[in-house]
Amino acid sequence: MKPYSVLLYYNYTPIPNPEEYRVKHHLFCIENNLLGRIIVAAEGLNGTVSGLKADCDAYMKWLEIDPIFAGSDFDFKIDYHEAHTFNKLHVRVKNEIVHSDLGVDPRVRTGKHLKPKEFKQLLKNDPDVVLVDMRSNYEHELGRFKGAYTFDMENLRDLPDHVQEIEHLKNKKVITYCTGGIKCEKASAYLIEKGFTDVYQLHGGIIKYGLEEGGEDFDGSCYVFDNRVATPVNSVNPEIVSECHVCHTKSDHMVNCANPECNEHLAICPSCLKEMEGACSPECKEHPRKRPYNEKGYYSKNSVGYSPELGFKSFKRTEKIEKQKKAQL
Repeated sequence: MKPYSVLLYYNYTPIPNPEEYRVKHHLFCIENNLLGRIIVAAEGLNGTVSGLKADCDAYMKWLEIDPIFAGSDFDFKIDYHEAHTFNKLHVRVKNEIVHSDLGVDPRVRTGKHLKPKEFKQLLKNDPDVVLVDMRSNYEHELGRFKGAYTFDMENLRDLPDHVQEIEHLKNKKVITYCTGGIKCEKASAYLIEKGFTDVYQLHGGIIKYGLEEGGEDFDGSCYVFDNRVATPVNSVNPEIVSECHVCHTKSDHMVNCANPECNEHLAICPSCLKEMEGACSPECKEHPRKRPYNEKGYYSKNSVGYSPELGFKSFKRTEKIEKQKKAQL
């Protein structure tokens, strides 16, 4: 087994003091050598982290025994990798654990949860089921379920601008899906609010479906928000659906353009990526700020001199300065 775990999770449980909890959470991650992105909000917690298996096991146990989350389910999605899939640790307080502006509360009402096995059986046995992808355009261009409805949206905040595209499905059995399930908690609630009568969601998302049921009928790869950029899902009947941006041959090699002023998320086959020196166009190839060619097509922010401890101290200094400014007003 690969030595590092990659955890994906969320939990819609109210956190009484998000700022205070953020500090405690950040310190635990530092002490247990974890890297990743974690969002703390009054409505709950959302995170993707990587670390050695023992450190990730300790982290999951720590969350599960925390009195704040007593009786709730984290439903961790666990993958494995050769190394950390993040270069830094960010633990931030935000208004929502997934930015939506949809004005819904999934703890009050949301779509019916389908476990991966139930989802698979429903797809096979009910011809009236329709799938709706709640991810961004660059995500579903790389991979999506066969026959799924997709929206040309940048993020979940744009859903109200596109919901009319599936207005004709209001009386159908609609199943929403996303990477790990978190977007669907609010997206399915929003559909119910808009009059959709029979709404479900794939619990645990694409990632869990791939881990537990082999990812059957998911075409392409799944975009992920870490150094891997994309990860395979379907081990049953895989099919590449995305095309190389340059030569238009089938390719699911997802990259960022080497020109930082472009930085587009694109599928570019390894051959074209090498020929274009990591760029997506001749203009980007000649751009004076173009980053060095990277065969993986992933460009993390400069982390020279960074450590999670220094990042934490920097946050505390900023916090202290902000408090002093407020005291002077």
